Formats: sequence, structure tokens, C-alpha cells
Amino acid sequence: MFVHMGRWRGAAATAFAVAAFFLTSATRPGAAQPAQPPAAGQPEGGAGAPAPIAPEGLATKPGDPFGEEVTLAAKPIVFVKGSGTWDQAFTIISGALKTVEAYVAKAGLKTDGQPMTIFTATDDKGFDYEAAIPLAEPPKEPPSGGIQSGRSPDGRALKFVHRGSYDSLDDTYEAATNYLDSKRLESRNVLVEQYVTDPASADEKNLVVEVLVLVK
Repeated sequence: MFVHMGRWRGAAATAFAVAAFFLTSATRPGAAQPAQPPAAGQPEGGAGAPAPIAPEGLATKPGDPFGEEVTLAAKPIVFVKGSGTWDQAFTIISGALKTVEAYVAKAGLKTDGQPMTIFTATDDKGFDYEAAIPLAEPPKEPPSGGIQSGRSPDGRALKFVHRGSYDSLDDTYEAATNYLDSKRLESRNVLVEQYVTDPASADEKNLVVEVLVLVK
């Protein structure tokens, strides 16, 4: 299960585990079945139902998605991969994105979307990641200098918007975990941070980040 940084890491692991347990229990023979989720692009609760609202205390704006169901389409990406510790997460991620952006500019590649970090594994101490830039089409020449090419994750996901510092993402992840728990949804163990404001150049304290939790 995914955990994020700071004081919330252990609590997140427990909460995701609880969500997975409830989902498994609900599908046992004779167990009550949970309501089917709305189709992608439809608000929760059916046509005309209000979208979920972020809990009080999160630095969101009216209209910011909180638990909005979306369907991600795979895109060509170029990326660097590595590992890091949570106390250095912003420095590591912003530095990695600068490396990828420099390659994209030098190679003359056309971008198609926001820079992102794809977390492929996490634990209490740190994380494995791919810092990526989506492209309009795959590069014609194989990347070099530690850059790799591939495709971004696709499938059903829930979107949560975060505004503020990278460290305060803990609060958004905690709220997202509680939301998945309440809806008995299970993560696919793939987590994407999509940056509306680019960490490679933006003020770390005034970020806008779309957190995408891929679910089964």
C-alpha cells in the first residue's frame, strides 16, 4: 500500500490496508455488495449529484476536484527513474524534472501535458519514482544520458487537488486515503503527482498538484 511522507506515513499505510480489507470482505459470498461507482466523468451519486467536497482544513478552491473519478489515457513519456527519502523528496523530484526538461528542450520534443512523478513503490523511509514529461509522440531516437522512454499509467483513477507547499501534501494524502476507505476502494499501488505548477521552476510553497490515485 502507498504511503507518503512526514507524520502521516504510518497512518496512511494502515488506512489503505483497511480499505483493501473492506473491499475483500464485501465480495465474499453472502456479503452485501457495495454500490457500483459512477461511470468516468459522471459525478458521484448519479446524474445531477454534487461532486465530493474536500474536507475543511485543506487549502483548496471552489471547483477543485476531490475524489473525482477520471479515466487516464496512456501517453508517451520520457523520464528519469530513481529512489529517494521523504525528507529530500521535493529537492529530488524538482531536480529530476529539470534533467528531463533539459533533455526535451535539447531534443526538440513536443510536450503534451503537465510534468509528473509516477511513484512505483513507497515505504516509511522513502520511494521509487519516475519523473516524467508527457509527449505528443514517442521520440524518434532512443533517449540517452540516463533518460528513458515509455508510457504513462492508464485506467481508472481518483483525482485530488492540492494547493500549498510540498510538505503539506501529507494532509491531502490523508484526506484521499480516508476517502478511499469510506468508499471501499482499493489502490492499484500506482500513484501519480501531476504538476499544474512545475516544481522545477515554481515556488515550493505555492504549488498546485493533481494527485491521481489509480484504483481497481
